[in-house]
Amino acid sequence: MNDQPALKELPPAPTLRVEAPPGVKIPSSPEAHSRRRPIVIGALAFGIAAVCLYLFLPGFWRVSTDDAFVNAHVVLIVPKVSAYVSKLHVDDNSKVTRGDLVVELDPRDFEVAVDMANADVKSAQANAENVKAQLQEQQALVAESQSAVDGDQAIVDFAQQQFERFKSLASNGSGTVERFQQAESDVAERRATLQHDLAALDAARAHQGVLKTQEQQAKATIERQQAALAQAQLNLSYTKIRAFETGSVTNKTVEVGNYVQPGQVLFSIVPDTLYITANYKETQLTGVRPGQRVTIRVDAFPELRLQGRVDSIQRGTGSQFALLPPENATGNFVKVVQRVPVKITFDDPGQALHWISPGMSVEARIYTADPPAWLSFLD
Repeated sequence: MNDQPALKELPPAPTLRVEAPPGVKIPSSPEAHSRRRPIVIGALAFGIAAVCLYLFLPGFWRVSTDDAFVNAHVVLIVPKVSAYVSKLHVDDNSKVTRGDLVVELDPRDFEVAVDMANADVKSAQANAENVKAQLQEQQALVAESQSAVDGDQAIVDFAQQQFERFKSLASNGSGTVERFQQAESDVAERRATLQHDLAALDAARAHQGVLKTQEQQAKATIERQQAALAQAQLNLSYTKIRAFETGSVTNKTVEVGNYVQPGQVLFSIVPDTLYITANYKETQLTGVRPGQRVTIRVDAFPELRLQGRVDSIQRGTGSQFALLPPENATGNFVKVVQRVPVKITFDDPGQALHWISPGMSVEARIYTADPPAWLSFLD
């Protein structure tokens, strides 16, 4: 039996390490991919959760809209009389204060009208004085006629007494018939004179009533002419147009020398008091109440953040006051979420009041509740 030498155990073969050239990446093994997959999925899920948290969680305490704009109660400057513009004290974008003289119209026609009205008043007053003097004179004539009637009545009474006396004498033969007849004639004559003077008294009193009526007419004429004078003076005052509000001049369409008509818009004054009109969907107004806090971002100034309050909510949707409001009873009904204007006032805009203007677009956020302190970073 041949002895064979034992085989020696060979050492393990060395592992070859192949290094990639610079700039070349060697693909990782499937085992490395399987280890990274949970990390990627977890990171993606965290990101989605963070985005959902940021987008949807604030809806529990606030409602937002970008259908909002700066608004103001713009004052239109219009003339009340027709005239040429003689002076213009403002220019485009000028600042004015309430009561400032902004436009002057040619006053000459209106000054002449005032003078004529003043003359008419004086004429009416003179006529009233004339009627008053005639009335006083007529009162004296009435008194004179009354005195004449009183004298005639006394003479008639005496004549009647004489007639009775001579009648008695004639009946017993102590007096003559001729004297009796003379006394009878005297009574008739005196009574006729009395009747004449009574008629004159009635005529004087009637004319006195006419003069009293004329006096009332003269007073009414004075009042009418005084009213015409007041209207003429008022029209003259309209030639000086003053600012009704403090603010800035916009939309100026008038120049010196223009002939303007009543109701013609010369320019507008944008007041310094501004507010926000935000059109919220009707489904967003469930928790909105006046007095709630609002944050306002103006598109023209992205870094500017203003604070405000809900002032009021309009009683009616925007479509309700449109030129052609919807008529759902026609049968062509399509349910559309309506928008309701909400008025928002500024708390303290400060210098921003001079930067923002009516018509600028804004984004308004109404806080219907206070957010939790630990979620304040989402605000």
